[in-house]
Amino acid sequence: MNFYISDLHIAHENAIKHDGRPFRDTDEMAEEIIRRWNSAVSPDDCVYILGDFAWKNTAGLEVLCQLVGRKFLVLGNHDKPTNEMRAYFEWVKDYKSIEDNGTQVILCHYPIAHWFNQYRGSVHLYGHIHNTKDNTAFERYRDICRELEIPFECYNVGCMLPYMDYTPRTLEEIRAGAGK
Repeated sequence: MNFYISDLHIAHENAIKHDGRPFRDTDEMAEEIIRRWNSAVSPDDCVYILGDFAWKNTAGLEVLCQLVGRKFLVLGNHDKPTNEMRAYFEWVKDYKSIEDNGTQVILCHYPIAHWFNQYRGSVHLYGHIHNTKDNTAFERYRDICRELEIPFECYNVGCMLPYMDYTPRTLEEIRAGAGK
């Protein structure tokens, strides 16, 4: 099974403050992310991390070795993985197109206004813009495109969003939860 998540920001104190994350400190945040991840993901599952995994590589490495599943990293603006970290990922890329149960999924850390095969049913998953005014602007653009009957199925998979709840989610879970 495939899972998706972004913007975990392991060891990033400011992420707690800026996102209003419900954690005392980065240690509690890491412990809870590990717990939630491992309760949802099985060893054979694939987890696509859409950027900004760790603020500090040493803490990122400590967390990576505790996460189950096959891990893939789409690089975000804060990701600078060491070779030791890269060994925990099946691959590390800037952008990737995959298939998930017959649906083409376009993976990028950044939201893309018009992505590959958008008119042929592909879905775009992204992160980066958290739950900010940038996210609000992109959602407004999405709504305009839909009003103009431009296919626009895309989802922010930032871990801090209510439907993500710091847990990797399947495409079906994201589709069901993002609309609420």
